[in-house]
Amino acid sequence: MANRNDRRIEPSFDGPRNAADDDDFSVREEDRVVPSRRKAPAKRKSSKARATPRGRSRKPKRGLFGIFGRLVYWCFVLAIWGGIAAAGIVVYYGAKMPSATTWAIPDRSPNIKIVGVDGQLVANRGMTGGEAVGLHQMSPYIPQAVIAIEDKRFYSHFGFDPIGLARAVSTRFLNGRFTQGGSTLTQQLAKNLFLKPDRTLERKVQEVLLAMWLEQKHTKDQILEMYLNRVFFGSGSYGVEAASRRYFGKSSRDVTLAEAALLAGLLKAPSRLSPARDPKAAGDRAQLVLGAMRDQGMIGEKELANAMIAPATRVASFWTGSENYVADRVMQELPELIGEVQSDIVVDTTVDMTLQDLAEKSIRRLIDENGQKLNVSQGALVSIDNSGAVRAMVGGYDYSTSQFDRASEARRQPGSAFKPFVYMAALEQGRTPDSMRNDAPIKIGKWTPENYNGKYYGRVTLKTALAKSLNSVAAQLAMEVGPNAVVEAAHRMGIESELQPNVSISLGTSEVTPLELTAAYVPFANGGYRPEVHIIRRVTTTDGKVLYENTAGGGPRVISPEVVGMMNAMMTGAVEEGTAKKAAFAWPAAGKTGTSQNSRDAWFVGFTANLTTGVWFGNDDGKPMKKVTGGALPALAWHEFMVAAHEGVPMAALPGSWTPGSAAPEVAVESQPLDENTFPAAPQPARKQQPRPVEQVGAAGTAPQEQSSTASIRRPVPPGEVGGPPQRRETSILDVLLGN
Repeated sequence: MANRNDRRIEPSFDGPRNAADDDDFSVREEDRVVPSRRKAPAKRKSSKARATPRGRSRKPKRGLFGIFGRLVYWCFVLAIWGGIAAAGIVVYYGAKMPSATTWAIPDRSPNIKIVGVDGQLVANRGMTGGEAVGLHQMSPYIPQAVIAIEDKRFYSHFGFDPIGLARAVSTRFLNGRFTQGGSTLTQQLAKNLFLKPDRTLERKVQEVLLAMWLEQKHTKDQILEMYLNRVFFGSGSYGVEAASRRYFGKSSRDVTLAEAALLAGLLKAPSRLSPARDPKAAGDRAQLVLGAMRDQGMIGEKELANAMIAPATRVASFWTGSENYVADRVMQELPELIGEVQSDIVVDTTVDMTLQDLAEKSIRRLIDENGQKLNVSQGALVSIDNSGAVRAMVGGYDYSTSQFDRASEARRQPGSAFKPFVYMAALEQGRTPDSMRNDAPIKIGKWTPENYNGKYYGRVTLKTALAKSLNSVAAQLAMEVGPNAVVEAAHRMGIESELQPNVSISLGTSEVTPLELTAAYVPFANGGYRPEVHIIRRVTTTDGKVLYENTAGGGPRVISPEVVGMMNAMMTGAVEEGTAKKAAFAWPAAGKTGTSQNSRDAWFVGFTANLTTGVWFGNDDGKPMKKVTGGALPALAWHEFMVAAHEGVPMAALPGSWTPGSAAPEVAVESQPLDENTFPAAPQPARKQQPRPVEQVGAAGTAPQEQSSTASIRRPVPPGEVGGPPQRRETSILDVLLGN
């Protein structure tokens, strides 16, 4: 019989379930792999429990510390990623830069310091406009003011100022624009030295890298010194020395507290804040700088108050002094003497700044007083000593309104101021101051030269004719000696412009510059020698190395002593009793006035044994003045200048001598109509023709020295030896007509 326990029991799902069965086969909810969809039975709420809104699960509550912690965490994460991104940008743009081993401070643009014969500064020229000045040499207020307003943590940062940058960024967000700069002085220097002024991220990154390199290679003082000597201060001024000269007319060594504050204030916007453009804006900015200096303890309340009440700076919109005409002339000549300027140099000129100032004041005063009344707007003055050194040169009324140099560049008709060369050619052919001519109306071909105001004097000596500037006599002499003889004499004396060999040249119809016309009178003043006209004496480096020195000494003799004596006797009459009486002063003087047609040009060129000075008045557009002659404004300006120039100088007689009646005067004949075609034309002398040097005179009056002859002086027949006695045979108009 089968065991009862072996009986198979079939599962049944229809029978009643007991508790034991449930315990054996049930699975708790938390033990299930897939949670059941059945809702757990609701627990009984305590009376103190809050009701949870339907449809919203209740989250655990976080404290304030937890929120702050998570904020710190995410800030830290962002900082890490930001640092990685910044490092990547730096590496990327830094890799595009040349190797740091090749970095070097570029040379500062060379400055040309031009000084007068008395050591006074004439001007600075070059890209910077001023010489480099050491930090220890300039006024201590300048670096203090710049640091106070531009980079107050300059001596503590490493080239890049995170605090300053953060401040600039914050103000950007608060104000909507950048009101404060984030660049340090080192960054600004790096930008000026190496980079273009592009507003790009690449340029900013490179600026920071270069600034850090500068801080590693140079001390703070060296960086500050380089910055102050190169930064732009507006109105064409680079560096504190140029700016100080430009705005205050003094060296940066002598700048006051108020002036230093003004300079520092310009750095924000040099062109806009320049006191030459907007004095009020420059002054307001300077007040802010002074306040910053006080806040940082650089100055006290008393210094602040004194600086605040300092007079406002008044500067011209451009350089106004006539010495700038001299500086421009120096810059034109310099390349031929030393080539390209590679470093800072000092140019010693022949100009006496005291005389230069006298000349400028005289020209300006006469134009200010007579400009509207006499319709004259411009003037020029040149003064040259016996060695050919230019002592003063004024090229116009005001350099700020016109930089055109009328003294050395403007070619105008000299009028009767050209007549001395006509008379000189006549004397060299045997005439004397006592020779007689008939001052009467004459006709030469179709040309009829007339005297000023139509007045004629009949029979006169050549001395009287030159003193009274009689046109008819000058025309007669030009016909007698030949126009080419006149041209040759003028070129020999120093005229360099091309001259037309016609009879009208006797009245100064060919144009010349005031500089060359004045230079051509110098042989009359020094005894017959033509020196090399120069304005540069010496060029040196800042450490004293000589690059050029004028050692030309005297020039060749171009007039014989006898002719010099006769010419000076004749031209003395023009000052004592002729057209230039207004020029006379206590010194023996001689000269000649000149007035071109319709008073378009008025001249007086005169000399003593000390100086030769030429003066011109007129208008740039060639408009006639109102009856202004050479004996009026030019003679007055010459007188005013020469009186001051000779103050305290021992008096000296003019060179040469002539005794009236020393040769028998020729018999005068009546003037007859002549044709200039009677005289064959001779070849035009080459410009800047150098005559045969016969005798050499030193600049200080040393004894003449013989030199070898390589070419003969071209002169009309009959030939005469320069330096020898003049021929005593005279040729009258009648002799010319008869062929004698």
